[in-house]
Amino acid sequence: MGLFGLFGGKGHDVAELARRLGMSADELRSIEPSYREFSVPKRRGGAKRTILAPDDHFKSVQRRINRRVLALLVSHRAVHGFERGRSIVTNALPHLRQAVIVRLDLKEFFPSTSTTRVHDFFRKIGWNREAATLLMRLTTYAGGLPQGAPTSPRLANLVNYRLDTRLERLALLRGATYTRYADDLTFSFADDPGGRAIHSLVQIVSRIARDEQYVVHKRRKLHVRRSHQRQQVTGLVVNDRVNLPRATRRWLRAVEHRLATGGQATIDEQAVAGWRALASMVERQR
Repeated sequence: MGLFGLFGGKGHDVAELARRLGMSADELRSIEPSYREFSVPKRRGGAKRTILAPDDHFKSVQRRINRRVLALLVSHRAVHGFERGRSIVTNALPHLRQAVIVRLDLKEFFPSTSTTRVHDFFRKIGWNREAATLLMRLTTYAGGLPQGAPTSPRLANLVNYRLDTRLERLALLRGATYTRYADDLTFSFADDPGGRAIHSLVQIVSRIARDEQYVVHKRRKLHVRRSHQRQQVTGLVVNDRVNLPRATRRWLRAVEHRLATGGQATIDEQAVAGWRALASMVERQR
């Protein structure tokens, strides 16, 4: 047994990790995480979101970790963000034609997923202390998961299996359906349980999130919508069938018409192609 096997504890060691990633153990230990920091506007306005983009070489290592260490691990069935075969459409479908939809989100989701929890996760899935510490160093930054690293979405889903289990159990006990897409939590009820029951649900969700080291937005980003109102889940309307909002569909048709008649569109061709792909995905998956 080598020195690192002796002091690394039980589990797969760094040599095994290096083998899976296609490099030597010394090369793996010598990698220095490197990120470029920049800010982008948040989707709903307000403060900007900090993005930490790894440099090209480091990003390639993180992608290998995704493919060769994390890919075959199973996230909770309620999770739809950043998972193969799941999407904003599959996240919205369970909430179709419901009496009440309750949407909340978690503050600073990726940075709040702590290095300690990530290290504990790697230990739990079978890596020894040194290998788990190395994996943690390669996938976390400044105390949490960096938003912008390719490993962060998958790790956030895997690390939060217990959170999703607890929230799904709560939903089942309350006669609701639960899904999560990244930091967006959605609960829906086939029958309206009333304001008091919804308030109680939100309070318990907040306590469970706090247990898991997260904070729930309770005011600005708490949305309760009943069937006579427009109900949206991950940007899609779910009152009658899963679809893009009417205003978005009208806007996209107008853009397509201007392009077809030789006019100028308000967005470039690449953006138009992206919207076409989104509309096609919604049509296909719903």
